[in-house]
Amino acid sequence: MLKIINASKIFSLGTPNEHLALDKISVTLPPGDFVTIIGSNGAGKSTLMNGISGSFWLDEGNISLDGMDITFVKEHKRAKLIGRLFQDPMKGTAPSLTIEENLALAYSRKKKMSLSIAVQKKEREFFKDALSEFNMGLEDRMHTKVGLLSGGQRQVVTLLMATIALPKLLLLDEHTAALDPATAQKVLEITSSIVSKNKLTTMMITHNIQSALKMGNRTIMMNEGKIILDISGEERGKITIPELMEMYSKKANVDLDDDNILLSK
Repeated sequence: MLKIINASKIFSLGTPNEHLALDKISVTLPPGDFVTIIGSNGAGKSTLMNGISGSFWLDEGNISLDGMDITFVKEHKRAKLIGRLFQDPMKGTAPSLTIEENLALAYSRKKKMSLSIAVQKKEREFFKDALSEFNMGLEDRMHTKVGLLSGGQRQVVTLLMATIALPKLLLLDEHTAALDPATAQKVLEITSSIVSKNKLTTMMITHNIQSALKMGNRTIMMNEGKIILDISGEERGKITIPELMEMYSKKANVDLDDDNILLSK
């Protein structure tokens, strides 16, 4: 379970550039929750994930994960509990190492030992079986350097790396935004499969409202560092995109001619 209580963060405090990025956010994700997050640029979506990951300390509030207070736990220690993917497919992997070596590094976290690229035969077969489920032929390219893969292939490898050690929490920060539509759809399908199979507690930022309502079981909308909408269950299942946009307009007190305010990048 992820529990965030009154999380606040101000950047450039006391300067002309002072910015309230998170404004007393409180949210709880029960085990297995898959929450999609939408909102305009500057709404605080990635800042929230950075706060959870430990990229900075909160000014106020606290964060706990599975009952453990991680508010002031260093980022590299949180990384053992939290898997994360970014928009840039170049992040999250070692391009000069092979697929097998990258997976071995990620898997060594599960064994609670020093990071290692040494691969045993049993682990090699486990990696190949996991990759084969994606139907991308990556299981036959185990010795290919990750830097030589396409963006979509690399993002799939990164996704497997982030989840192979079964993290307590998976954070997806627009992880398909840099991919072409067909590849993005494929990666989203693989994402849903991995999350569902392993019952991973997940947060996913997206600018695609259709994906936000289709994937997972809950959708959160942010604006100016606040959560202004949190819908799930029957309400989420029935809501249309125009209805969601109207709700956003009312909650955020803005006029929208279309959904560009949410889909802009």
